[in-house]
Amino acid sequence: MTHAALDPIREAAQFIGERLAAAGLESGNLAIVLGSGLGKFADSVEVRMAFPYGDIPNFPISTVAGHSGRLLLALEPKSGEPFWVMQGRVHYYEGYTPAQVVFPLRVLRLLGVQTMLLTNAAGGIRRDLTAGSFMLLTDHINLMGMNPLIGPNLEELGTRFPDMTDAYDPSLRRRIHEVAAAQDIALADGVYAGLSGPTFETPAEIRMLERLGADAVGMSTVPETIAARHAGMTVAAVSFIANKAAGISEGKLSHEEVFENAKAAEGRFTALMLGAVHKLLENDE
Repeated sequence: MTHAALDPIREAAQFIGERLAAAGLESGNLAIVLGSGLGKFADSVEVRMAFPYGDIPNFPISTVAGHSGRLLLALEPKSGEPFWVMQGRVHYYEGYTPAQVVFPLRVLRLLGVQTMLLTNAAGGIRRDLTAGSFMLLTDHINLMGMNPLIGPNLEELGTRFPDMTDAYDPSLRRRIHEVAAAQDIALADGVYAGLSGPTFETPAEIRMLERLGADAVGMSTVPETIAARHAGMTVAAVSFIANKAAGISEGKLSHEEVFENAKAAEGRFTALMLGAVHKLLENDE
């Protein structure tokens, strides 16, 4: 990437920043990305300003059911601290380039976001990860066939060769585990495998992933984590296990099953995420 590659990102950030300033609002330093079927979390917070993705210059637009496609400036209920909510994301399988997939995250970085809390719906590979459970990512395996940092490096954001040893920050993970324990919500640790999609994996692919050490599998999160770490942000990520993976599940997989199971877990997911946002903002003060 060259200097000019930052221009569309700056334009989007300026658009948002000008509207915040006109309303007398401040940007937050934390953002949460809501995965498939998990967008109802936004109903539990006070939204001060909403930006449909289509209204933001250069912003990619979600095309998948279950992704509302809005960037929200919300207030944390207990402290009143502002934070960002991405109500839906875009995916590589939608036909977007790797740079477009991570474009929203880079805009948020220019707006001052320092911590990303990513969520996703995933398939459970490890046998104890049943539909409706939650997994906190400790690491990932990138099998998407792409990396958002390929190409000339965007020096203004980060180094050419970012370290990924602690891609998912141990301190953030500890705090989220504290929240889960306090709420008596089971939260497993595990490794997430990112594949491009949009097909669900074959049983043979799931057997391969299991041998590679993956505990859950999905079609997002990995590019965002890479770009966030490149830009100096800390990252935590939670997978909602929407179904057991192919060959482990008793039936065939469908996107509808993801929605049904996500709806059944709305209350627990919202409680966990509200607690996590409060805890992360509390420790940033």
